[in-house]
Amino acid sequence: MNILNKTPLTIAEAKSYLKESEEKKPVDAYFKEFASLNLDKAKKLSEDIKALNNPKLKEEDIVKIVDFLPQDSEDLNKICLEVSLSEEEINKILELVKKY
Repeated sequence: MNILNKTPLTIAEAKSYLKESEEKKPVDAYFKEFASLNLDKAKKLSEDIKALNNPKLKEEDIVKIVDFLPQDSEDLNKICLEVSLSEEEINKILELVKKY
């Protein structure tokens, strides 16, 4: 098997790729425990964050934001460890997250 592409996925997106099987049960339990948004809402929030056009945010950061839905600046800074977001950038992201 060759890896053709590495793309970060939200939990909701990963869940949509799994096929029904007995082997899926432990993974499905994990998804039920940790998935906060359904696929449509996860994609919409991801698009909304990308629409901010913040060059500091990488795809991996956006996926983590969608999965964890940070409620305050402290939580968001834990997700975006490699970048230093301004207070304005943080507030814009948190405003989007609060809608979901």
